[in-house]
Amino acid sequence: MLRIEQKIKSLLRIAAQRGASDLHLVVGRYPTYRIDGKLIQLNQDEIITPNITQEICEVILKEEKRKQLAEEGQVDFSYNFEDKVRFRVNAFTQQGFTSIAFRLISRNIKTLEELGIPEILYDFTKVSQGLFLLVGPVGHGKSTTLAAMINDININQEKHILTIEDPIEYVYEQDRSIINQREVYQDTNSFQSALKGLFREDANVVLIGELRDLDTISAAMTAAETGHLIFGTLHTNDAPQTIDRIVDVFPAHQQNQVRAQLANVLLAVVSQRLIPRVDEGRIPAVEIMIKNHAVENLIRENKSYQISNVIETSSQEGMITMDKALVDLVRRGFVSLEVATIYARDQKNFETLLKY
Repeated sequence: MLRIEQKIKSLLRIAAQRGASDLHLVVGRYPTYRIDGKLIQLNQDEIITPNITQEICEVILKEEKRKQLAEEGQVDFSYNFEDKVRFRVNAFTQQGFTSIAFRLISRNIKTLEELGIPEILYDFTKVSQGLFLLVGPVGHGKSTTLAAMINDININQEKHILTIEDPIEYVYEQDRSIINQREVYQDTNSFQSALKGLFREDANVVLIGELRDLDTISAAMTAAETGHLIFGTLHTNDAPQTIDRIVDVFPAHQQNQVRAQLANVLLAVVSQRLIPRVDEGRIPAVEIMIKNHAVENLIRENKSYQISNVIETSSQEGMITMDKALVDLVRRGFVSLEVATIYARDQKNFETLLKY
Protein backbone atom coordinates (compact mmCIF):
# COMPACT_ATOMS: atom_id res chain seq x y z
CA MET A 1 0.00 0.00 0.00
CA LEU A 2 2.98 2.31 0.51
CA ARG A 3 3.60 2.31 -3.26
CA ILE A 4 -0.03 3.23 -3.91
CA GLU A 5 0.04 6.01 -1.32
CA GLN A 6 3.14 7.45 -2.97
CA LYS A 7 1.47 7.19 -6.37
CA ILE A 8 -1.61 9.05 -5.14
CA LYS A 9 0.57 11.81 -3.72
CA SER A 10 2.55 12.09 -6.94
CA LEU A 11 -0.53 12.28 -9.19
CA LEU A 12 -2.35 14.79 -7.00
CA ARG A 13 0.75 16.93 -6.54
CA ILE A 14 1.12 17.14 -10.33
CA ALA A 15 -2.56 18.14 -10.61
CA ALA A 16 -2.02 21.00 -8.19
CA GLN A 17 1.27 22.11 -9.75
CA ARG A 18 -0.08 22.14 -13.31
CA GLY A 19 -3.31 23.89 -12.41
CA ALA A 20 -5.43 20.97 -13.56
CA SER A 21 -9.15 21.13 -12.88
CA ASP A 22 -9.52 17.33 -12.94
CA LEU A 23 -7.58 14.08 -12.79
CA HIS A 24 -9.05 10.94 -14.41
CA LEU A 25 -7.84 7.45 -13.57
CA VAL A 26 -9.27 5.02 -16.10
CA VAL A 27 -8.16 1.41 -16.58
CA GLY A 28 -6.14 0.95 -19.78
CA ARG A 29 -5.15 4.60 -20.07
CA TYR A 30 -2.37 6.81 -18.72
CA PRO A 31 -3.38 9.16 -15.86
CA THR A 32 -5.20 12.02 -17.61
CA TYR A 33 -5.48 15.64 -16.49
CA ARG A 34 -7.95 18.25 -17.67
CA ILE A 35 -6.03 21.50 -18.05
CA ASP A 36 -7.76 24.58 -19.50
CA GLY A 37 -10.56 22.33 -20.66
CA LYS A 38 -8.28 19.93 -22.56
CA LEU A 39 -7.49 16.31 -21.64
CA ILE A 40 -3.76 15.67 -21.37
CA GLN A 41 -2.28 12.23 -20.67
CA LEU A 42 0.72 11.74 -18.37
CA ASN A 43 2.57 9.50 -20.80
CA GLN A 44 5.69 9.18 -18.66
CA ASP A 45 3.65 7.39 -15.99
CA GLU A 46 2.41 3.80 -16.09
CA ILE A 47 -0.89 2.81 -17.68
CA ILE A 48 -3.63 2.42 -15.08
CA THR A 49 -4.51 -1.19 -14.24
CA PRO A 50 -7.57 -2.59 -12.42
CA ASN A 51 -5.40 -3.26 -9.37
CA ILE A 52 -4.23 0.36 -9.23
CA THR A 53 -7.72 1.89 -9.11
CA GLN A 54 -8.88 -0.80 -6.70
CA GLU A 55 -5.98 -0.18 -4.34
CA ILE A 56 -6.37 3.59 -4.56
CA CYS A 57 -10.01 3.20 -3.48
CA GLU A 58 -8.90 1.10 -0.52
CA VAL A 59 -6.57 3.91 0.56
CA ILE A 60 -8.77 6.98 0.05
CA LEU A 61 -12.23 5.56 0.81
CA LYS A 62 -13.62 5.04 4.28
CA GLU A 63 -15.30 1.72 4.95
CA GLU A 64 -18.86 3.02 4.51
CA LYS A 65 -17.92 4.64 1.20
CA ARG A 66 -16.32 1.41 -0.05
CA LYS A 67 -19.56 -0.35 0.84
CA GLN A 68 -21.59 2.27 -1.04
CA LEU A 69 -19.36 1.86 -4.12
CA ALA A 70 -19.84 -1.91 -4.03
CA GLU A 71 -23.61 -1.66 -3.59
CA GLU A 72 -24.47 1.31 -5.83
CA GLY A 73 -21.65 1.30 -8.37
CA GLN A 74 -20.61 4.88 -7.59
CA VAL A 75 -19.77 7.14 -4.69
CA ASP A 76 -19.04 10.85 -4.18
CA PHE A 77 -16.76 12.15 -1.45
CA SER A 78 -14.23 14.87 -0.66
CA TYR A 79 -10.54 14.21 -0.13
CA ASN A 80 -7.96 16.39 1.62
CA PHE A 81 -4.48 16.09 0.20
CA GLU A 82 -1.80 16.85 2.80
CA ASP A 83 -4.14 19.48 4.28
CA LYS A 84 -3.18 21.73 1.37
CA VAL A 85 -5.50 20.86 -1.51
CA ARG A 86 -9.07 19.54 -1.52
CA PHE A 87 -10.57 17.33 -4.16
CA ARG A 88 -14.16 16.38 -4.93
CA VAL A 89 -13.95 12.74 -5.95
CA ASN A 90 -16.27 10.35 -7.78
CA ALA A 91 -15.38 6.65 -7.92
CA PHE A 92 -17.55 4.49 -10.17
CA THR A 93 -17.58 1.12 -11.89
CA GLN A 94 -17.59 0.64 -15.65
CA GLN A 95 -17.31 -2.66 -17.50
CA GLY A 96 -16.40 -4.33 -14.22
CA PHE A 97 -13.51 -1.95 -13.48
CA THR A 98 -13.27 1.04 -11.15
CA SER A 99 -12.63 4.53 -12.51
CA ILE A 100 -11.87 7.58 -10.37
CA ALA A 101 -12.37 11.27 -11.18
CA PHE A 102 -10.77 13.94 -8.97
CA ARG A 103 -11.97 17.56 -9.17
CA LEU A 104 -9.51 20.04 -7.65
CA ILE A 105 -11.05 22.60 -5.31
CA SER A 106 -8.96 25.64 -4.51
CA ARG A 107 -8.70 26.57 -0.84
CA ASN A 108 -8.53 30.19 -1.91
CA ILE A 109 -12.04 31.53 -2.50
CA LYS A 110 -11.76 34.23 -5.15
CA THR A 111 -13.96 37.31 -5.50
CA LEU A 112 -16.28 37.78 -8.47
CA GLU A 113 -13.86 40.42 -9.80
CA GLU A 114 -10.98 37.94 -9.68
CA LEU A 115 -13.13 35.35 -11.46
CA GLY A 116 -14.18 37.78 -14.18
CA ILE A 117 -17.86 37.53 -13.18
CA PRO A 118 -20.13 40.62 -13.36
CA GLU A 119 -20.24 42.13 -9.89
CA ILE A 120 -23.97 42.82 -10.20
CA LEU A 121 -24.32 39.29 -8.79
CA TYR A 122 -23.34 40.75 -5.40
CA ASP A 123 -26.70 42.57 -5.44
CA PHE A 124 -28.36 39.24 -4.71
CA THR A 125 -26.26 38.69 -1.58
CA LYS A 126 -27.84 41.77 -0.01
CA VAL A 127 -31.50 40.73 -0.18
CA SER A 128 -33.21 39.04 2.74
CA GLN A 129 -35.05 36.25 0.95
CA GLY A 130 -35.65 34.60 -2.41
CA LEU A 131 -34.21 32.00 -4.75
CA PHE A 132 -31.02 32.62 -6.77
CA LEU A 133 -30.12 29.95 -9.33
CA LEU A 134 -26.79 29.42 -11.07
CA VAL A 135 -27.04 27.03 -14.00
CA GLY A 136 -24.85 25.44 -16.65
CA PRO A 137 -23.07 22.21 -17.51
CA VAL A 138 -20.81 20.29 -15.13
CA GLY A 139 -17.31 21.75 -14.86
CA HIS A 140 -18.12 25.33 -15.83
CA GLY A 141 -17.45 27.03 -12.49
CA LYS A 142 -20.90 27.20 -10.87
CA SER A 143 -19.62 26.16 -7.44
CA THR A 144 -16.74 28.63 -7.64
CA THR A 145 -19.02 31.55 -8.45
CA LEU A 146 -21.45 30.67 -5.67
CA ALA A 147 -18.52 30.35 -3.24
CA ALA A 148 -17.51 33.93 -4.09
CA MET A 149 -21.04 35.13 -3.32
CA ILE A 150 -21.35 33.15 -0.09
CA ASN A 151 -17.96 34.33 1.11
CA ASP A 152 -18.92 37.95 0.41
CA ILE A 153 -21.87 37.50 2.78
CA ASN A 154 -19.54 35.82 5.27
CA ILE A 155 -17.12 38.74 5.22
CA ASN A 156 -19.56 41.64 5.10
CA GLN A 157 -22.74 40.56 6.88
CA GLU A 158 -23.74 39.01 10.18
CA LYS A 159 -25.75 36.00 9.00
CA HIS A 160 -26.14 32.33 9.79
CA ILE A 161 -25.10 30.54 6.59
CA LEU A 162 -25.93 26.90 6.06
CA THR A 163 -24.52 24.88 3.17
CA ILE A 164 -25.92 21.50 2.11
CA GLU A 165 -23.56 19.73 -0.27
CA ASP A 166 -22.72 16.32 -1.71
CA PRO A 167 -19.82 16.41 -1.05
CA ILE A 168 -18.64 19.63 0.62
CA GLU A 169 -16.47 21.56 -1.80
CA TYR A 170 -15.19 24.93 -0.61
CA VAL A 171 -14.51 25.16 3.12
CA TYR A 172 -15.20 28.65 4.47
CA GLU A 173 -13.30 30.40 7.24
CA GLN A 174 -15.96 32.01 9.41
CA ASP A 175 -15.74 35.80 9.53
CA ARG A 176 -18.66 38.02 10.53
CA SER A 177 -21.09 35.23 9.73
CA ILE A 178 -21.66 31.83 11.31
CA ILE A 179 -21.21 29.05 8.76
CA ASN A 180 -22.36 25.46 9.17
CA GLN A 181 -21.53 23.06 6.35
CA ARG A 182 -23.46 19.79 6.12
CA GLU A 183 -22.44 16.94 3.84
CA VAL A 184 -25.24 14.75 2.54
CA TYR A 185 -24.94 11.10 3.68
CA GLN A 186 -22.43 12.11 6.34
CA ASP A 187 -24.13 14.88 8.33
CA THR A 188 -27.66 14.39 7.00
CA ASN A 189 -29.56 11.67 5.14
CA SER A 190 -30.66 13.84 2.22
CA PHE A 191 -30.93 17.37 0.84
CA GLN A 192 -34.62 17.34 1.70
CA SER A 193 -33.97 16.31 5.31
CA ALA A 194 -31.37 19.05 5.75
CA LEU A 195 -33.70 21.64 4.25
CA LYS A 196 -36.44 20.66 6.69
CA GLY A 197 -33.96 21.15 9.53
CA LEU A 198 -33.07 24.71 8.54
CA PHE A 199 -36.42 25.97 9.86
CA ARG A 200 -35.28 24.99 13.36
CA GLU A 201 -31.67 26.10 12.96
CA ASP A 202 -32.19 29.87 12.61
CA ALA A 203 -30.48 29.98 9.21
CA ASN A 204 -30.60 33.15 7.09
CA VAL A 205 -28.73 32.00 3.99
CA VAL A 206 -28.71 28.50 2.51
CA LEU A 207 -26.49 27.10 -0.24
CA ILE A 208 -27.84 23.92 -1.85
CA GLY A 209 -25.24 22.06 -3.86
CA GLU A 210 -27.76 20.88 -6.45
CA LEU A 211 -31.53 21.01 -6.88
CA ARG A 212 -31.87 17.39 -7.92
CA ASP A 213 -35.46 16.30 -7.46
CA LEU A 214 -39.03 17.29 -6.64
CA ASP A 215 -38.61 17.09 -2.86
CA THR A 216 -35.47 19.24 -2.83
CA ILE A 217 -36.88 21.82 -5.25
CA SER A 218 -40.14 22.02 -3.31
CA ALA A 219 -38.35 22.45 0.02
CA ALA A 220 -36.03 25.11 -1.47
CA MET A 221 -38.94 27.19 -2.81
CA THR A 222 -40.79 26.92 0.49
CA ALA A 223 -37.67 28.08 2.34
CA ALA A 224 -37.28 31.03 -0.04
CA GLU A 225 -40.94 31.86 0.53
CA THR A 226 -40.60 31.84 4.30
CA GLY A 227 -37.78 34.32 4.79
CA HIS A 228 -34.59 32.55 3.67
CA LEU A 229 -32.11 33.50 0.97
CA ILE A 230 -31.50 30.34 -1.07
CA PHE A 231 -28.65 29.76 -3.52
CA GLY A 232 -28.77 26.66 -5.71
CA THR A 233 -27.55 25.08 -8.93
CA LEU A 234 -29.14 23.13 -11.77
CA HIS A 235 -27.65 21.45 -14.81
CA THR A 236 -29.71 23.44 -17.29
CA ASN A 237 -28.61 25.72 -20.13
CA ASP A 238 -30.52 28.97 -19.62
CA ALA A 239 -33.35 30.69 -17.76
CA PRO A 240 -36.29 29.39 -19.85
CA GLN A 241 -35.04 25.80 -19.62
CA THR A 242 -34.44 26.21 -15.89
CA ILE A 243 -37.96 27.41 -15.24
CA ASP A 244 -39.42 24.60 -17.35
CA ARG A 245 -37.26 22.01 -15.58
CA ILE A 246 -38.43 23.16 -12.15
CA VAL A 247 -42.10 23.18 -13.12
CA ASP A 248 -41.92 19.87 -15.00
CA VAL A 249 -40.68 17.87 -12.00
CA PHE A 250 -44.05 18.44 -10.32
CA PRO A 251 -47.24 16.51 -11.14
CA ALA A 252 -49.42 18.18 -13.78
CA HIS A 253 -52.15 19.14 -11.30
CA GLN A 254 -49.62 21.14 -9.20
CA GLN A 255 -47.84 22.97 -12.00
CA ASN A 256 -49.98 26.13 -12.08
CA GLN A 257 -49.47 26.54 -8.35
CA VAL A 258 -45.71 25.93 -8.73
CA ARG A 259 -45.46 28.57 -11.48
CA ALA A 260 -47.10 31.10 -9.19
CA GLN A 261 -44.79 30.15 -6.31
CA LEU A 262 -41.67 30.28 -8.51
CA ALA A 263 -42.71 33.63 -9.99
CA ASN A 264 -42.96 34.95 -6.46
CA VAL A 265 -39.67 33.68 -4.98
CA LEU A 266 -37.25 33.71 -7.93
CA LEU A 267 -34.60 36.44 -7.85
CA ALA A 268 -32.44 35.60 -10.85
CA VAL A 269 -31.17 32.83 -13.09
CA VAL A 270 -27.52 33.11 -14.12
CA SER A 271 -26.12 30.78 -16.77
CA GLN A 272 -22.35 30.34 -16.90
CA ARG A 273 -19.87 28.85 -19.37
CA LEU A 274 -16.08 28.71 -19.16
CA ILE A 275 -14.72 29.60 -22.61
CA PRO A 276 -11.14 28.88 -23.82
CA ARG A 277 -9.13 32.10 -23.93
CA VAL A 278 -7.01 33.26 -26.86
CA ASP A 279 -3.82 32.91 -24.81
CA GLU A 280 -4.34 30.22 -22.16
CA GLY A 281 -6.85 29.26 -19.51
CA ARG A 282 -10.60 29.81 -19.61
CA ILE A 283 -12.80 32.84 -19.02
CA PRO A 284 -16.46 32.92 -17.96
CA ALA A 285 -19.26 34.00 -20.26
CA VAL A 286 -22.32 34.80 -18.18
CA GLU A 287 -25.97 35.22 -19.11
CA ILE A 288 -28.00 37.08 -16.48
CA MET A 289 -31.78 37.03 -16.12
CA ILE A 290 -33.12 39.18 -13.31
CA LYS A 291 -36.75 38.76 -12.39
CA ASN A 292 -38.81 41.85 -13.15
CA HIS A 293 -42.56 42.30 -13.68
CA ALA A 294 -42.34 41.06 -17.27
CA VAL A 295 -40.45 37.90 -16.30
CA GLU A 296 -42.76 37.28 -13.35
CA ASN A 297 -45.82 37.46 -15.59
CA LEU A 298 -44.29 35.16 -18.22
CA ILE A 299 -43.55 32.53 -15.56
CA ARG A 300 -47.12 32.72 -14.23
CA GLU A 301 -48.59 32.53 -17.73
CA ASN A 302 -46.46 29.55 -18.81
CA LYS A 303 -44.64 31.60 -21.45
CA SER A 304 -41.06 31.00 -20.40
CA TYR A 305 -40.06 30.76 -24.08
CA GLN A 306 -40.49 34.55 -24.28
CA ILE A 307 -38.05 35.28 -21.44
CA SER A 308 -35.05 35.48 -23.79
CA ASN A 309 -36.69 38.49 -25.47
CA VAL A 310 -36.99 40.22 -22.09
CA ILE A 311 -33.29 39.59 -21.36
CA GLU A 312 -32.31 41.09 -24.74
CA THR A 313 -34.27 44.28 -24.12
CA SER A 314 -33.42 44.78 -20.44
CA SER A 315 -29.70 45.54 -20.44
CA GLN A 316 -30.39 48.74 -18.47
CA GLU A 317 -31.53 46.50 -15.58
CA GLY A 318 -28.28 44.50 -15.65
CA MET A 319 -29.48 41.63 -17.83
CA ILE A 320 -27.34 40.19 -20.61
CA THR A 321 -27.77 37.33 -23.06
CA MET A 322 -25.13 34.67 -23.58
CA ASP A 323 -24.62 35.82 -27.17
CA LYS A 324 -24.01 39.42 -26.06
CA ALA A 325 -21.59 38.21 -23.36
CA LEU A 326 -19.67 36.25 -26.00
CA VAL A 327 -19.57 39.24 -28.36
CA ASP A 328 -18.11 41.36 -25.53
CA LEU A 329 -15.38 38.76 -24.92
CA VAL A 330 -14.49 38.71 -28.64
CA ARG A 331 -14.33 42.51 -28.83
CA ARG A 332 -12.09 42.68 -25.77
CA GLY A 333 -9.70 40.19 -27.38
CA PHE A 334 -10.14 37.50 -24.73
CA VAL A 335 -11.84 34.90 -26.93
CA SER A 336 -11.45 34.14 -30.64
CA LEU A 337 -14.41 34.53 -32.97
CA GLU A 338 -14.20 30.85 -33.92
CA VAL A 339 -14.43 29.68 -30.31
CA ALA A 340 -17.19 32.14 -29.40
CA THR A 341 -19.26 30.96 -32.37
CA ILE A 342 -19.21 27.41 -30.99
CA TYR A 343 -20.84 28.59 -27.76
CA ALA A 344 -23.34 31.03 -29.32
CA ARG A 345 -27.01 30.21 -28.68
CA ASP A 346 -28.39 31.84 -31.84
CA GLN A 347 -25.89 32.03 -34.70
CA LYS A 348 -27.78 34.72 -36.66
CA ASN A 349 -28.32 36.87 -33.59
CA PHE A 350 -24.65 36.43 -32.60
CA GLU A 351 -23.50 37.55 -36.07
CA THR A 352 -25.87 40.54 -35.98
CA LEU A 353 -24.57 41.63 -32.59
CA LEU A 354 -21.00 41.50 -33.89
CA LYS A 355 -21.82 44.11 -36.55
CA TYR A 356 -22.85 46.78 -34.04
